[in-house]
Amino acid sequence: MLLALPSCGARTELLIPESCPESGETRTCGDICGSGQQVCLDGLWSDCLVPEITRGCSTLCGSGSESCRFGAWTACEVPVAVRACSDECGPGEDRCVDGAWQGCEVPDVLRPCESVCGPGNETCRDGKWGRCDAPQPKPPQLMATVRDFSPTTHPDFEARYVPGVELGIVEPRLGDDDKPVYAGAERRTTSGKQNFDKWYRDDPVNQPSPLSLQLEVADQDELLFVYDNHEFFPIDGELLGNEGLRHNYHFTLEASTIFQYVGGETFSFSGDDDMWVFIDRQLAIDLGGIHSSASAEVALDDIAPGFGLVRGETYSLHFFFAERHTTQSNFTIRTSIAEPGSCQ
Repeated sequence: MLLALPSCGARTELLIPESCPESGETRTCGDICGSGQQVCLDGLWSDCLVPEITRGCSTLCGSGSESCRFGAWTACEVPVAVRACSDECGPGEDRCVDGAWQGCEVPDVLRPCESVCGPGNETCRDGKWGRCDAPQPKPPQLMATVRDFSPTTHPDFEARYVPGVELGIVEPRLGDDDKPVYAGAERRTTSGKQNFDKWYRDDPVNQPSPLSLQLEVADQDELLFVYDNHEFFPIDGELLGNEGLRHNYHFTLEASTIFQYVGGETFSFSGDDDMWVFIDRQLAIDLGGIHSSASAEVALDDIAPGFGLVRGETYSLHFFFAERHTTQSNFTIRTSIAEPGSCQ
């Protein structure tokens, strides 16, 4: 018999024991677990006593068992299962607990690394290699040469404006004098070898001047060095002058450095117009032509096999830039390449 009594505004059901005629008498009863028995004790029927039963069950973790007791089935109990797994850090194990795989757990892995300033270590954790803790070099200062041109005396500046990146203006290797070698005859934005050879050589048609480019540590990455200038007019009012324009737009720039290849270095350029980057005197970035801002990146680990780069060895980096058309001049370098001996 159930008796409903009010309690704090809620309805509560209380089980009222049922009287029985004679102590020791039994009767059959049952619940969700199956059949059982009640006994008459002191004039009242006891709780229904149903034997505990067990049955097989399974989860994502495998096979196990569940029991029914006191009118309810317990959760499926499956022994903890373990399976092999791996991530970028190496082998590990995945444990299945409470019916769900918990995810691959791989112990932290430590391996040696180095910068041009010395050795260090890097740790692989959660499937990702962290930073190398080797001492880091100072941001490089690139010593460049800028050469000023006038579009009235050199036909490759302004006059041959055809927008868009033009590949293949230069050969894939530097010449014996470490200058770009013009490829073929007259092209879309260039007027032939004779005129191109004046871009990066002192000649009566241009005026040269030294220029320093100081890179800085990137805000979001302490291992990356950046020179970022979206108004790159380093010779405004100098050399041949602005020639009636707001800026001195017509110039070339070349710079070179040496670096020790330790692994993981990158070099990227974004800007307009021409840019060629040579690593170990081999063409790694080709962004020739008169174009709006364009970008390219080279990862040294990717090109190392084809370029014959060996970790620990020292190589040259040359880059050649040209600003040949109004009205913009963007120049951005991002690199982790550093000069030997530039340590803190």
